[in-house]
Amino acid sequence: MTRISSPSIFPATRGEVVSVLGELLSPGQVLSDSDALARYSHDDAEWADYSEPLAVVLAHSTEDVAAVVRFAAERGIRVVPRGAGTGLSGGANSVENCIVVSLERLVSVVEVNVDERYAIVQAGVINDHLRAHVAQYGLWYPPDPASSAISTIGGNTATNAGGICCVKYGVTRDYVLGMTVVLADGSIVALGRKTAKGVTGYDLTALLVGSEGTLGIITDVTVKLLPLAGRETRAVVGYFPSLQDAGVAVAEISRAGIIPAALELIDEQCIRAVDEWQNLGLPHNVNTLLLAKVDETGQAGEELAQRVADIFVAAGGTNVERANETADVERLFLARRLSYPALERRGPVLTEDICVPRSAVPEMLTRIQRAAARHSVVIANIAHAGDGNLHPLIIAPEGDTAAIGRAKEAFDEIVADCLLLGGTVTGEHGVGLLKLPGARQELGERVVEMHRSVKRALDPTGLLNPGKAFPAS
Repeated sequence: MTRISSPSIFPATRGEVVSVLGELLSPGQVLSDSDALARYSHDDAEWADYSEPLAVVLAHSTEDVAAVVRFAAERGIRVVPRGAGTGLSGGANSVENCIVVSLERLVSVVEVNVDERYAIVQAGVINDHLRAHVAQYGLWYPPDPASSAISTIGGNTATNAGGICCVKYGVTRDYVLGMTVVLADGSIVALGRKTAKGVTGYDLTALLVGSEGTLGIITDVTVKLLPLAGRETRAVVGYFPSLQDAGVAVAEISRAGIIPAALELIDEQCIRAVDEWQNLGLPHNVNTLLLAKVDETGQAGEELAQRVADIFVAAGGTNVERANETADVERLFLARRLSYPALERRGPVLTEDICVPRSAVPEMLTRIQRAAARHSVVIANIAHAGDGNLHPLIIAPEGDTAAIGRAKEAFDEIVADCLLLGGTVTGEHGVGLLKLPGARQELGERVVEMHRSVKRALDPTGLLNPGKAFPAS
């Protein structure tokens, strides 16, 4: 079996590394105190392995990143890039003998081109900040992960993040036209284009999107924008007696050829957790809430919203209501966005990110409940149900070793069931560390070796974020 080679020259001490980095960068950019090393050593994934880094670098420019990578390459030190640390798969976790390079201070929207409808954005720009900035020009950036208020465009690009609107408008890769990347030897390259079309050479931009920092460090991104005007948002909400009934509604909407702007599911545990935290006035005596959003204008929008409402009712939905006012729509969808942090307040949450065919959503939800019962664990459910992207949230009490063990067993069973139903082990969070076994099973050995070949071509010594995104050996 071919392995990615690893750097073999080790620095003498952490002090040496910090000293050299201090000479390369400005004061305050290199962190080595214990609190900082702990804070930057992992993302939001529960129970994913990590090691303390040698140092943390707060990059201020692409040139800073390149200087650090060149030094690391010379000394055989690994480099782990990091955005806001909001990932849920361990993709930003530090590894032995590494420097963590944080891009959180690269926060400029460099350019907004209204005529050509694109923006050039540094990697540390928060998703919601970009959306608010381009809205001033009458433009819209559609990808909107649930973490949009705290996650960065660079991190979104590295994981090919999806979101609530992606069922209709697509995921991050659909909007990335180009990027600036620091390669494993410290060289800086510009990939992609700014034109509406372009097929010169291999699509290396698309290759880097979703590569989780294993092929290069993305320091800015050129993103395609859409006109902000021309949509009238209407929401349809319904309560269902079971997850399976809600899943039937999801499958029927797909079967009817309806493409909603969003179709989101949250179960009773999420509803209670959010309302206890935020007091949104959500009912506590329902099993599952399904939220749909349509944004066609005029009579077409009215008719589409009514079709969705009718499908909700036919599938067993009760209290099916329509909301046209922006404030009402946003209040309902806020409950979906807050579900994960609301549950986190109760204890550690192991987050799944499976995606199955839309027709298989009811069966997958049934199997998730079976896994919860079989392993005696609590599993809450949220989902981008419109595209089959389910997020079972497995909850285990802090410090309960037995419960954590059962949670991991349930996690593995859910991954296996997802693959049996023709799904994929990650829809938007990335493979990171947590999904490596599932990725091996899904891809197969020959395709895994293709990944290794690409890695060797761009990073022959395994310098960049080693051990993430695909099985390295």
